[in-house]
Formats: sequence, C-alpha cells, structure tokens
Amino acid sequence: MALNPKTSIASRNLALNAAFDILNSGHLLIYDGTQPTDADTALGAQTLLADLTLNATAFAAAAAASKAANAITTDSSANNTGTASWGTLVVTTRATTGTLDFSVGTSGANMNLNSVAISSGAAVSCTAATITQAA
Repeated sequence: MALNPKTSIASRNLALNAAFDILNSGHLLIYDGTQPTDADTALGAQTLLADLTLNATAFAAAAAASKAANAITTDSSANNTGTASWGTLVVTTRATTGTLDFSVGTSGANMNLNSVAISSGAAVSCTAATITQAA
C-alpha cells in the first residue's frame, strides 16, 4: 500500500500561522551563491545582497492553506552587488538560519524578480508574497 498522508486545510492553516506569525517585523533576505540544504543549515560564504523588512504584522491569517504577506518594505539601497539565487525569511538579521528558504530567479522560482542582477545601492522590492502548504 502506498503512503499517502493528507492534512486538512484547517490543519495547514494552523501550521502556517504557527510557523510564520513569529516573523512580525522580520526580514526577507536575498543572497547569492548556493542555497543551503535546508532552513536549519547555517550560512556559508553566501553574500547578502538585499534586506527587505517585513511588516509589523508580517502575514495575514492563513486561509485556504495559504498565507499572504502584508506590505514588505523596499530595501532602498542593496547591500552588495551580485546574482540573486536564493532567499530566506528570518526573525532578525542576526539569525544564521531562516524560517523558510526559497529559490530566487526570473521565472519558475519560488521568488521571481524582474532581474537577478542586484547592484549595491539599488532599490530591491517585493510587491507580493504568498506561502502555500500542500496537502
């Protein structure tokens, strides 16, 4: 018999709220280099390219197994120049591991940017973000 666990939408909403409500006033960090194996793996030689600040209430309450970010503050002056390849959501910028790591690209990534080329001092913005948990 195949393994085929499924969780209810209500359970997924609870899990999303528990996992991401800690990110109020947190940060969306964008890096170059290789994405760590998982969100528990500490950073290596990756370079921080941009630091966007999450809203004081980072996400709306989960509904339909999705959690939408409230307004994310633009990084008006990118930290470094490089090619964005992954990002993470963290509670504080001093965190060495994230709550959620994700791919960054121009299409087909978890976070799609109009260009992955980030220049030091340039503005970097995110107009919308949604986290969805599969059944």
